[in-house]
Amino acid sequence: MIQKFNPFVSNDYPTTDLRAMSETEWHRRILFEVINVLQRHFANDPKVYVSGDMLVFSRPGDKRWHLAPDVFVVRGVRKDGERPNYLIWEEGKAPEVVIEITSKTTKKNDLGKKFERYRDEWKVKEYFLFDAYEDYLDPSLQGYRLVDGAFVPIREKDGRFPSRILGLHLERSGPELRFWNPDTASWILTDAEYAEEQRRNAEEQRKRAEEQRKRAEAAEAEVTRLRAMLGGRPNGPANGHAVNGR
Repeated sequence: MIQKFNPFVSNDYPTTDLRAMSETEWHRRILFEVINVLQRHFANDPKVYVSGDMLVFSRPGDKRWHLAPDVFVVRGVRKDGERPNYLIWEEGKAPEVVIEITSKTTKKNDLGKKFERYRDEWKVKEYFLFDAYEDYLDPSLQGYRLVDGAFVPIREKDGRFPSRILGLHLERSGPELRFWNPDTASWILTDAEYAEEQRRNAEEQRKRAEEQRKRAEAAEAEVTRLRAMLGGRPNGPANGHAVNGR
């Protein structure tokens, strides 16, 4: 069971390898944008865990045998509680989807050690590489799916790479890595788009509240006017005159 993370309590496994996780600020921005986008998309599913830029250990007792995927997703693992790292044997499941924001500098690792361990040890179901600077990959976004123990290239569909695990399609859009939802035929919002949507929603709510306030004030003013016409007697005619001669 995952405990709420206490920074003063350790599970005795490292939380960092003391190396920079991201090569450049651009790589880091893309990395965290992808994590944020996927976390929002799966926010209502308590058993889809999305993370990244975190040490993942696969061998109990071996504190050096770890990898740090840029982004990873795993179904069937609760997202509650903050983790200092990810211990596969405790979670009961290895990452199912891994996305690496790759470059010439990390090419050897992303297509070598990581590629082999994701495939052979973790048995990652889908592995995507996004060459942000278009340094060496052609095309600059590529995906692999595990089939009979081998990583097989994922074929593009309408210029996008379908992920069966995510239920989304990955596509390069300018300098960005975007996610297309085939069920809604729409893009998953980026951080900037999401913030703008939240701002618009807040503005619309403010306008609706202001309109409701004005309608309430107008209704109250009309009630006051009618009462004044009736001499302050809401249940009878003014001046106390009888009705129909009674």
